[in-house]
Amino acid sequence: MVKVNIEELLKRNRRSKYWLCQKMNITSRNLNRIIRGETSSISFKYIEMFCYLLDCTPNELLIISEDIKEEIII
Repeated sequence: MVKVNIEELLKRNRRSKYWLCQKMNITSRNLNRIIRGETSSISFKYIEMFCYLLDCTPNELLIISEDIKEEIII
């Protein structure tokens, strides 16, 4: 499973979810759905915006859980 590391990056940058929603022009409901993994896809546009606003790389933003790594190897 791919997880989006938004909350940790917000803490690192001392920013709030509200600030991010305002900058990205998205609702808090949609941001929370992304954070909780309740979405099936995220457009490159949003990945780029997250990375720019949170001062991170896509590798820092998107994390592959260990469960998936183990399933792929087996």
